[in-house]
Amino acid sequence: MRDDWNKAKRIVIKIGSALLVDENEGHIRSEWMASMVADIAKLKQDGKEIVIVASGAKALGRQELHLEPGNLPLDQAQAAAAIGQISLTHAFKSYFNTHGVPCAQILLTLGDTEDRRRYLNARDTLTTLLEFGAVPVVNENDTVATTLLRYGDNDRLSARVAAMIDADVLVLLSDIDGLYTAPPQSDDQAKHIPEVPNVTPEIEAMAGGSGSNYSTGGMVTKISAAQMANSAGCHMVITTGKVLNPISKFLDGGKATWFLSTASSMQARKSWIAGALDVKGSITIDKGAEKALYDGNSLLPAGATAVKGSFNRGDVVSVLNVDGRKLAHGLTSYSSVDAEKIIGKHSSCTLTILGYSGRTELIHRDNMALTKGKDQ
Repeated sequence: MRDDWNKAKRIVIKIGSALLVDENEGHIRSEWMASMVADIAKLKQDGKEIVIVASGAKALGRQELHLEPGNLPLDQAQAAAAIGQISLTHAFKSYFNTHGVPCAQILLTLGDTEDRRRYLNARDTLTTLLEFGAVPVVNENDTVATTLLRYGDNDRLSARVAAMIDADVLVLLSDIDGLYTAPPQSDDQAKHIPEVPNVTPEIEAMAGGSGSNYSTGGMVTKISAAQMANSAGCHMVITTGKVLNPISKFLDGGKATWFLSTASSMQARKSWIAGALDVKGSITIDKGAEKALYDGNSLLPAGATAVKGSFNRGDVVSVLNVDGRKLAHGLTSYSSVDAEKIIGKHSSCTLTILGYSGRTELIHRDNMALTKGKDQ
């Protein structure tokens, strides 16, 4: 297996409903799911952090409600999702329990990944679960999402989740083993493409137009997901999920297409922070905190001396030294109102001062992009 996988610490795996659910019978494909969970348990033993993005709740629920095949009205689709989500979550919990691995359910809407505050809350929850060794199982919250305010496909949702948590690799398990030069089901001359270093217009054209047979299988949304993931510094893989132990088969040399990012997720994240133009304010720090930042540490409230501007949690602010020189851009963990109350204080005082226990750091080192050096 290539170094992009061997070096990956955090991996998102997207599983479509057709893989998880026998839609004719309306039940979980138990043997396949058991093999998939076994693969993930092995990845965790190898030190990987795993997030699953899965669908299938609606397909399960519609069978239990005895709804007719075909497109459902919004209210019936939401009801089916609500019913099926219980079965889907129970199945994941049951199979992961056999390996002693905790799992969690996370339901997201489009707004959760677009609104900055809700984005940060979702990110914090996911990263905390990973720190505890759990496997979060993410799905779009179809019980409340409307037609106009939803992703509508888990390819793009999984890419957004991958970007949210700084994942290294996104794996899309599909009914096809990668990207081809033409629709392979209709063109026997179609050639498999093992690696895509950059999504060009030619690559997009290979996915087919919105009305092609190839695109209805989801290749258009997969290319879109690749662009989203790659821009966040995350590699993406398309490989087949139509076999038992699909991840093991892939790692044993199964056919796949890699969409490569040119930077790591952390590099991409810090590049975005460094280049942010919409800076909402500034935090001035003392000399001790300045040294700590260049030593690779986070900014703690105790090292801050002044707050300027009006900003909310998650906004980009400048970090200044005592001479007013900009040291960094960073995403603040506190609003300007709360930051003013805790600067100069030890982190243990936050609960007493603010009435709630926030983050230890004023700006975490992962959310900070320093200038090139102390002398610049």
